[in-house]
Amino acid sequence: MAKSKLEYIWLDGSEPTQGLRSKTKIIKDFGGTLEECPMWSFDGSSTGQASGGASDCLLKPVAIYPDPDRKNGYLVMTEVLSADGSAHATNGRATIEDDDNDFWFGFEQEYFLWDPETDLPLGFPAGGFPGPQGPYYCSVGAKNAYGREIIEEHLDICLEAGLNVEGINAEVAAGQWEFQVFAKGAAEAGDQIWVARYLLERTAEKYGVAINWHCKPVLGDWNGSGMHANFSNTALRTAGNKETYDKICSAFGASPEVIKACIDVYGADNHLRLTGLHETQAIDKFSYGISDRGASIRIPIATVENDWKGWLEDRRPNSAADPYKVAAVIIKTVKSA
Repeated sequence: MAKSKLEYIWLDGSEPTQGLRSKTKIIKDFGGTLEECPMWSFDGSSTGQASGGASDCLLKPVAIYPDPDRKNGYLVMTEVLSADGSAHATNGRATIEDDDNDFWFGFEQEYFLWDPETDLPLGFPAGGFPGPQGPYYCSVGAKNAYGREIIEEHLDICLEAGLNVEGINAEVAAGQWEFQVFAKGAAEAGDQIWVARYLLERTAEKYGVAINWHCKPVLGDWNGSGMHANFSNTALRTAGNKETYDKICSAFGASPEVIKACIDVYGADNHLRLTGLHETQAIDKFSYGISDRGASIRIPIATVENDWKGWLEDRRPNSAADPYKVAAVIIKTVKSA
């Protein structure tokens, strides 16, 4: 009788940035479908999601992928429910209003490979700094590219798991990398980013390397880490006119309250990254422009050249943001326009 290992993955109650948790369930004669994955539970008092006197939280499976690193293994992304079956307060996935998957998202996930011994990015000498940023972006060679064996293994595992990773590259700072994930449907895009993050953490474990998701782990003249959100819906994909894009972009800056609603879920400590420098707009300002990487929202030149049929890029979400919550607020704002 065959037995399968199902790794249930969920988001904990850590503040201000939620972390990943997981545990393994063994199931006999498992066919590999989401429908066969049972509800499960965990001790919410150990993850900041419940009190000790009423500690049970539920795990509802929402997506499943083969686990290339384990024999007869599967990765099961779940969302957290309270004991009564309602969405838990920490459940950002439940806030997405995209039942027909009209919204498509492409997230650009940046991060640093981090040396736990020096408490610095790979490529940073202990007690000092490497050369100024510039040569590290899309680099090759041991002088500029650090940790390639980790990111290559991660890419292979993601593709084997069926995640729609569309590319990877070394980023602007030493030890900084990026992968991109695209999905037709906001919830699925969030599922895939979280599973890809989980696989990156687990892959780096084998090398004794940590992943630093913080948006500005090294202060000074170094780029921070973002999770740029590229998004479209039918209106953006078929607009055919600049006016539609102006209307939707303007909705994101319609009032201080709208701007705050976005910034509130775009990741902790974003004021350290959104300074107006290093390809960002200042956190207290809103702007949009064609091909402008210093704007809050960039209108890609490809959209303009395609007769204003395409997508937008919100450059404000940071690397530690919850893609579910980012997608939810973007959808809400676009619909308001």
